[in-house]
Amino acid sequence: MTNIRHLDPSASPLDYYGSELRRLREAAGLTQEALGGIIFVTGSLVGQIETAHKVPTRDFSERVDAGLGTDGMFSRLVGMVLRSQLPTWFQPYADLEARATYIYTFQPQLVYGLLQTPEYARAVLSVRTESDLDARVAARMERQRILERANPPLMWVVMSEAVLHQEIGGREVMRNQLAHLLELSTREWVNLQILPFEVGAHAGLMGEFNLLRFEDDPEIVYTEDFVQGHMTANPTAFKEGSLRYDHLQAAALSVEDSTALIARVMEERYGDRPEPDGRTVA
Repeated sequence: MTNIRHLDPSASPLDYYGSELRRLREAAGLTQEALGGIIFVTGSLVGQIETAHKVPTRDFSERVDAGLGTDGMFSRLVGMVLRSQLPTWFQPYADLEARATYIYTFQPQLVYGLLQTPEYARAVLSVRTESDLDARVAARMERQRILERANPPLMWVVMSEAVLHQEIGGREVMRNQLAHLLELSTREWVNLQILPFEVGAHAGLMGEFNLLRFEDDPEIVYTEDFVQGHMTANPTAFKEGSLRYDHLQAAALSVEDSTALIARVMEERYGDRPEPDGRTVA
């Protein structure tokens, strides 16, 4: 049965997307099932998105644009929809991240969100709850679109060696995540360094932090606790963050040695090896 729940288009980006999808589908004289057949999804999915019960993906949006001939309208809208799925306190940072010219990040426990695979992100985001998990993963993947721009931000990433060994999502997920890091390291605008265990005490013991630089705007320091994130453009705070980051980079392995370590851990810890019954697992 077609869902005819009425939406207030001004309530949220998701409601606006759903109302526009319904309006243009009906204008084309199509049922939900008929549109689903054209774009190779179920009519039920079309109905769930029209009634704001499910968040659209970029792939769905591109299919709708092709099926309804809407000249990229839904592909443009979906970015706003997915951004709205980020935590409210995180959205201002995500907006600045998308505008940054340089991104410097220190990560002691996890791969930075911009560099995560969908499976790794799903495992991280599902730790406390599985509600709206598809939407939360899609929102994180949407953030990564800034890396595909013609002029992406220059990224320096320092990660503790612990990130490579902390098994998030299982061995296959970790192997694919480390392989993704190796692929990213071949891009000239991504620089990965690993802070090895033997360094001992280091300038990042206080936890993760990010530094953002812009062409014209003030520089930003961003940190997180278990409740929310914190941003400041205070010059003294940025100077302290930059000094700590310089020390971390100096203590970390070179880009080349870091890549070699990632590859070695990927093969030795997460590569193919036989189970006790003789089967091989990836």
